[in-house]
Amino acid sequence: MKLALDTQAYSDFCRGRESVKQRVQEADRIILPLIVVAELRAGFHAGTRGRQNELILGRFLSRARVEVVAPDVGTTHHYARLFEQLRIQGTPIPTNDLWIAALVQQHNFTLESDDAHFDHLPQLNRSR
Repeated sequence: MKLALDTQAYSDFCRGRESVKQRVQEADRIILPLIVVAELRAGFHAGTRGRQNELILGRFLSRARVEVVAPDVGTTHHYARLFEQLRIQGTPIPTNDLWIAALVQQHNFTLESDDAHFDHLPQLNRSR
């Protein structure tokens, strides 16, 4: 299984949340969407432990099973379809979450997230 972490799931993993740690350990590949890396680094800059958090992230990213995945032209098609679905449903979600969802759908990843925004997209593979 290719397990994509959202920002909160990465933070939960780093804090030692057992359920997230177990799913990360069981995954064949751990995916960090580029959007998640950007959100993490924005948080590091706003916080008081930025340097320490950057070192932890660097070690995590250097693991053989971890991959950063960036959006591409193909992702935009998934983004557009999901955007339209959410618009019709009347359930918009934050733009960064929409990009994460588009990547997850495009690559058929399993998303590790407790974020209720993703509940509006039941077609996403989620670990729960």
